[in-house]
Formats: sequence, C-alpha cells, structure tokens
Amino acid sequence: MKPQTAQGILVNFKDLYYYNANKLPFAAAQIGQAFRNEIKFTLAESEHFVDPQDKSHPKYHQVADLKFLMFPRSAKRIPLRDAVSKVDGHYAADCWDAEIECSFGWIECVGIADRSAYDLRAHSDKSGVLQVAREKFSEPKEVEKELGLAFKGNPRMVVEAHEVEFQVCTLGKVVTIKKNMVTIQKKKNIEHERVFTRSVIESSFGIGRIIYCLFEHTFYTRQSKAGDQQLNVFRFSSLVAPIKCTVFPLVQNQKYEEVAKLTSKSLTAAGISHKIDTSTMWIKYKFSLICTSIGKRYARTDELDVPFAITVDSTSSVTIRERDSKGQVRVDVDKAASVVREVTEGQRTWEDVWSTSPHHSSTSASADD
Repeated sequence: MKPQTAQGILVNFKDLYYYNANKLPFAAAQIGQAFRNEIKFTLAESEHFVDPQDKSHPKYHQVADLKFLMFPRSAKRIPLRDAVSKVDGHYAADCWDAEIECSFGWIECVGIADRSAYDLRAHSDKSGVLQVAREKFSEPKEVEKELGLAFKGNPRMVVEAHEVEFQVCTLGKVVTIKKNMVTIQKKKNIEHERVFTRSVIESSFGIGRIIYCLFEHTFYTRQSKAGDQQLNVFRFSSLVAPIKCTVFPLVQNQKYEEVAKLTSKSLTAAGISHKIDTSTMWIKYKFSLICTSIGKRYARTDELDVPFAITVDSTSSVTIRERDSKGQVRVDVDKAASVVREVTEGQRTWEDVWSTSPHHSSTSASADD
C-alpha cells in the first residue's frame, strides 16, 4: 500500500524530460488511490520540475493574481500556513499547507512542498540510473575543480583542514596526514554543458476533503414562494458546475419544442453542458397544454446545482433564469447560447447581463407568436 501517488512520476523523470524536449521547467500530474493510517483515499499530486539554481516560472505573472472561484464569495479566504516544522527536514526545503474552514474547523486540503532533489537522488542511488538534467552552454566554459568526486559534498572542508585522518588498510591503522605534507592541485576543465539533478516542487491535493468542503460551503436552503416548504440549493460557481443550464418549453407546443431543440444544438456547439427537461406534468388550458410545475422544475434544477435555466415561451425569444437571485432576463433565441457561454466561462457576470437585458417576471408570460 502506497502513501502517495507521486513516485510513479518521479521514477519516469527521464521519459518525461525527453517528452518535454529536454527543457525545464515542466510539470506532470496524476490522480489515484493512496493509503495512510489504514485509510484509503483519493489523492492528486503534481510535480513541478525546476532548476535548483532558478526556481522561477516564466508564466507565473500570468496566474499570480487570478481569483479562486471554486467556492462562493461568502466563503472565507483559504490561508497558506507555514508547515516546514511539521515535515521531515531531510527532504523538504520548504513546505506550506492550504487550509479550508468547515464544520470540523480548519483542515488541510493541499500540501505544497519544495522537495529539492531528494527524490531523484534517492532513485538514482538505488537503481543506478542517473536521473539528471542537462543545460547546454552557448559557449564553452572553463571550470576550476579540485579533489574530484571522492570528496563530493565536502571539498572545501577537506582543503581548509589542517590535518586529515585516513584508514590505511594495508597497515591496519589510522594515519594522520598534515597539511604541510600534501599539495592540492586545482584542475581546469573545459565544459560544454552543466549536468545537475533537478529540484521538484510538489502539490498534493486531498480530493475527498476538497469536495466535502465544497459541498458544505455551497449548500443552503430557502423557502418556497408559498412559504410552506424549504427548498434545497447547491450554489456551485458556474465555472465548476457540471451542468451549466437546462432547456425546456413552457407549453407543449411543436413550435416551442423546435426552438428548444435549436437552442440545445447551439449550446452543444458552444461547448456548454446542458439538459432538456422533458417533464410530462401538463394540463389543458385554452388551446395549449401548460405545465403547472414550472416552479418545481426550477427548484429541481436548483437542487442539482444548475446555475441557469432557459425557458422557451416564444418562437423569437427565450428567458434565462439565474439560480441564486432567481432573476430572469429575456434574450433573442439566437443569442441565448452565447450569453450562457460568456457567463459560465467568466467573460461576463450575471450582474452585467441583468443590467443590459430586458427583465422578465413570472407574471408576464408571453403569448403564442
């Protein structure tokens, strides 16, 4: 049973490095099952491979100020807490935890660690396969070296020492070599590339915890219009809601059904996930069959976390209802899909749509065209 999923990425560093045209930085991510304290849970991890001498990312400025829109605006900020004291310092140069507040208090949902080069060096030592990156120089460089690889990690301490003790196997005893007894010669090499073990910055996401907190922060109840029952509502951001809108005709009329199908095709072409509500609870009113449960259908979509509902009550225009405010606007049929796409992708806000479109109330149902 494995406590993490990331090692599958790390042991394949050579292949990933090759697929990225031997360039840094790059990242790889995966999701899978992990086991800790005899508990099985879903863990997602991303490994960002960077140069240990320059851990900056060329696209960082493009995302540094992005707003986190998964949780509602009413949710408190997600703090980053310094967690370097919680981890074993032999592998983590730095570590931070992202926490979310819920009914259990503040819980860690994401762990971000600078694991330096510990993992690849450990894999290289055990497998004998070098997991290194290479940086080619634009021009050859003259590099001064001393003592070679025998004292890697401590060459300066050896050079500055006044005396060094060596175990001489043939004599079976320890011999002391003093500084005036040896001469250390520096050697200059011409190098065309730099060979190094890359560092990795790891982000670990507890998927179950994140989803639980998301449910808790987005669920609430509100009274029905008659005030006789509590209605359940999930208010996921339209950016993350799995179904963006529903489409249904107000009356059972062939013309309206054709408009509903046309709207559905437009939504599909725009890449908007949606459902057509085919409820059959109809009663005959004058010359049409009218559904008496339009409010119930709205309530059903609210409970399923569908942020928008498109109602076809005309052959030339439709209404778009927003889940949280319950406000409705009227737009032309050929513009409905683009309006929903712009709002769900964050190009426009509902407030902008509300301020620029004619409002519609439930008492102003349109007549048949």
